[in-house]
Amino acid sequence: MQTYSGSTALITGASAGIGAEFARQLAARGADLVLVARRKDRLDELADEIRAEHGVAVDVVPFDLGRPDAGRALREAVPQHVHLLVNNAGFGSYGPFLAEEPARIDAMIQLNVGALTELSRAFVPAMVEAGGGALLNVASVAAYGPTPTMPVYGATKAYVLNFTEALAYQLRNTGVRVLAFSPGATETEFFDVVGTREAGGGRWQTPAQVVSEALKALDGGAPSAVAGVGNRVLTSVARLFPRRVALSLAGRLTNA
Repeated sequence: MQTYSGSTALITGASAGIGAEFARQLAARGADLVLVARRKDRLDELADEIRAEHGVAVDVVPFDLGRPDAGRALREAVPQHVHLLVNNAGFGSYGPFLAEEPARIDAMIQLNVGALTELSRAFVPAMVEAGGGALLNVASVAAYGPTPTMPVYGATKAYVLNFTEALAYQLRNTGVRVLAFSPGATETEFFDVVGTREAGGGRWQTPAQVVSEALKALDGGAPSAVAGVGNRVLTSVARLFPRRVALSLAGRLTNA
C-alpha cells in the first residue's frame, strides 16, 4: 500500500460520500489535504475530524465548480503543489430526457465534464514537470453502455472514462499515474440529489469499500477500474454485445 506522507491531495466534492471518504483514507496514508466543495460547514467539520485523528494539514476551499472558469480559478486559489488530484464532484438525474430542465442539464455537463476537464488541465502540467503525481477521475458503471433512464449522466461519465483512459496513455512515460475509477450503486447522498434509489442497481457498496478499491487500483497503475466484482462482470459483459443489443437490454433491465 502506497503512503502519501509529504504529499498534498486535492479532492473535489469532498463534503460528503465518496469525496469525504477519499479525504479520510488519504489522510490515513499521510497526505495533507485540500478539500473543495460548496458547503463550507461540511468541509470545516470534516477537516476538524481529520486533523484530530491523523494530524495532517487540511485546507478548506469553499468553491462552486459549476462556474465556467473553474480550473483556472481553483488553481489560483490553491497555491501549494498538488501531488494527487481527485476529481470526484458530480451529480446525476433520472428519468425522461424531455422532462429535464435545460438549466439542470447544462449544470450537469459543466460539472461532470467541463470542470473535470478544466481541473485536469490546470493541475496535471505541474505533476508532469515534477516527474510524478496522480490524477484520479471518478466515472461510473453508467459509462460502460447506454443508460436509458439516465441519458445525460451516463453520457458525461462515458466522457470521463474515455478522456481519462486516453490521457493515461498520453502520460504513460511521465511518471504521472492516471486512473478512471467507476463505482456502481454506493450509499451516498448522490441518490438524494437524483431523487430515487431506482437509479442504483446490483449490490450496493459503502463509500469506504469504493475508495479502498480505488486507491488499490491507483497503486497498481491501472488506467481504469470498476468497483465491485458484480459490477466488473457486468461492465465486461456489456462490452461484448453489439451496441444495439446492449441498448435494448439496458432499456429492459431499467424499465425505461
